[in-house]
Amino acid sequence: MPLSMFESVFSEIFPFWSELSAGDKSFICDHSLALTYKKGAHVHDGEECSGVIFVKSGCLRIYMMSDDGKDVTLYRLHAGDMCMLSASCVLRSITFDVFADAEENSECYIISGSAYASLSERYPSIKIFTLETAVSRFSDVMWVMQQILFMSVDKRLAIFLLDESARTGSDLLPLTHEQIAKYIGSAREVVSRMLKYFSSEGFVELSRGGVRINNKSALRALVL
Repeated sequence: MPLSMFESVFSEIFPFWSELSAGDKSFICDHSLALTYKKGAHVHDGEECSGVIFVKSGCLRIYMMSDDGKDVTLYRLHAGDMCMLSASCVLRSITFDVFADAEENSECYIISGSAYASLSERYPSIKIFTLETAVSRFSDVMWVMQQILFMSVDKRLAIFLLDESARTGSDLLPLTHEQIAKYIGSAREVVSRMLKYFSSEGFVELSRGGVRINNKSALRALVL
């Protein structure tokens, strides 16, 4: 990607961009990549400092994985979102591994973690922005943990269906039971049983195309 195109993007997403010298702007652009990931591809394997990830289009799933292979979705990144947790060399206090997969065909800009970290040491505004971005994501993570630890499966499922419908603007959610289970941190069998119950009550309609919400009021009543 030409330098001018990176500059155009970064000037929009980084509030500190105007403070950087011309040389530092070039340095960041020289250490940035524009990458395309196919649906299902691994974007970050949890072990290395992949760098700061900005999603131009598509969707990434950020998750943690246990030693026995079970995973919990922490949050998803959509167009315009940014992930700092993939840059452990920037946030050195992060001692846990996170993984990122492309849920859709996705276009991303990735800034080298070491290059970003070197500038953050010289520009306090970069460090502040980085911490604020990370804290906002930790709020999402704590919400997920709160749901898993303290909420029943039916309430977590109802919250997810309502939130996903609001996000997409559609009552038809083209998701498999396994995908939903990963999003809410449960087992596929448990989610399937709960969806069948929701279906029997007329809350949703199940098909090969996904889940269609028929009664949002009933789902909201479960959440209260």
